[in-house]
This record gives sequence, C-alpha cells and structure tokens, in this order.
Amino acid sequence: MPPDRTSAFYEENAETYANRARSLPKRQLDALLARLAPGAAILELGCGGGQDSAYMLSRGFDVTPTDGSAELARQAEMLIGRPVRVMLFQQLDADSAYDGVWAHASLLHVPRSELADVFARVRRALRTDGILHASFKAGEAEGHDGFGRYYNYPSADWLSALLTASGWRNIAVEESDGGGYDGKPTRWLTVSAQR
Repeated sequence: MPPDRTSAFYEENAETYANRARSLPKRQLDALLARLAPGAAILELGCGGGQDSAYMLSRGFDVTPTDGSAELARQAEMLIGRPVRVMLFQQLDADSAYDGVWAHASLLHVPRSELADVFARVRRALRTDGILHASFKAGEAEGHDGFGRYYNYPSADWLSALLTASGWRNIAVEESDGGGYDGKPTRWLTVSAQR
C-alpha cells in the first residue's frame, strides 16, 4: 500500500482524530520547554488537532503550527484560534528560524528513504543549539498499520545512526511503552537532539 493512504486517512478522519480522547504528552512538552528561553520560537511539525500547540502557546512560547492535512489544520485552527500552515515535512524551507522543533508522533510517517533529507531540513530550520523533539513507533522495518497508514518503524540504533550522520549533536533516544490511535500496545522512541 503506498504512503499516500496516510494522507487520505487524516483527511477523511480529521474531526474524529482531532477530537479524540488524548492525554497531552506533558512530560515531554515540559522537558523541551524547560530547555528553551521564555517566549522562544517553536515549530510544530504535524500538529494534528492542535492540543500540543495550545499548551505551548499557553506557556508563552511563539509557536508555528503546521500539518500535512488541510482538514486537520482546520481542526487545529478552531482550537488555537490562529492559522495553521498546511505543509509536508519535505516542504520545510526555513533557515535558522526556530529555537525548538516539536515533532511528536509525526515524522514517523516519513518514508525511510526521505528521512535523512527531512532531518537535514529540520536541522537547517533550527538556530544554533536549537532542540529537536521527535517520537517514533519502534520497529525494524517500515510498514503499514491496520488503517493503512505508513510508518517508518525505526530501531533506536538505526535512528541514532541516521541523526549522527545528519550532523546532530547530543542525541538521546528514550524507549517507553504506550499506545496509539489504533488502541494497540506500542513501543515508542522519543528522540532529543541538538543542532
């Protein structure tokens, strides 16, 4: 199944997905925000329903929310009351514009063959010493879930090697158990890295 089923899923299920019961990843959000200066500029890649952006905005940060789905962007706009840029990760062209990038459960949809380029684009978008937060569903080989959504399913070692090769510093990969939209137990990789 081609990766474009992923986009179709989010377009067709945007309202349900955006308004689902979801616990805010507060521990990870607070960890990123604690490393940034008050009011720092943060790019959110794949903002979904906008809950994470809303939290960061409520803490006084300058957040730029983006999503690849026009319908999800519309849902997020209703929640946060500001425009959400509709953009694929591969279209990111900012240069030294942000202090932090929040990509929680979003870059996991980037085809493995395109992930190095996306990491390079994210790195370029960050200012010197800028921080990346990203999370992935762990695995050994790319594939699709029961909804037809594409996942790159990296291992911690594979991800660390790719980030190192892309020039990132202070790379940390934390593993934890959790769940996802499909309700299935999931092994998560949470990545922190610095430009």
